[in-house]
Amino acid sequence: MKIVAIVGSIRKDSYNLKLAKYIQKRYQDRFELEILNLRELPFYDQDIEMNPPEVVKNFKQKVASSDAVLWVTPEYNGTIPGVLGNAIDWLSRVDKVMIGKPSWIVGASMGNLGTVKAQLHLRDILFAAGISSPLLPGNEVYVGAVHEKLDETGELTHEPTVQFLDTVVDHFIDWITRIS
Repeated sequence: MKIVAIVGSIRKDSYNLKLAKYIQKRYQDRFELEILNLRELPFYDQDIEMNPPEVVKNFKQKVASSDAVLWVTPEYNGTIPGVLGNAIDWLSRVDKVMIGKPSWIVGASMGNLGTVKAQLHLRDILFAAGISSPLLPGNEVYVGAVHEKLDETGELTHEPTVQFLDTVVDHFIDWITRIS
């Protein structure tokens, strides 16, 4: 199974990027996870959507050829980051590569509630007409106090969180198998 991860933070030391890399490494025997780079993605522009830059074409092609998308979102001002919204705008236009593409969401923050508000907003967006992505139900992953749960190498060391993530990954793989 091939999954792409879209991480809503472009910060070099992003906790959400570290979480995506942890998932990539921990479950490498269960699925292939490619973490896509949003740093070079230009702002969505309807004037060029029919003939976008090569970086946009490559981004959309990677999403289109994947079996599913893992959304890894921080929370900025109670919602998703602008770079994540921009990526979604590109994916929702012209060839609309997300329609029918299964998704699951995780997120991490230093606060106790993880990324609850951002994930709620992201869920609404993923159900929008231009996206229409089926979403893994009932398996929300909100990693709060992430700075206390990752070590200096990016390993998730909080055993209850690791066990919960293992369970969610099992549910995700079972769900994808059923809906495919």
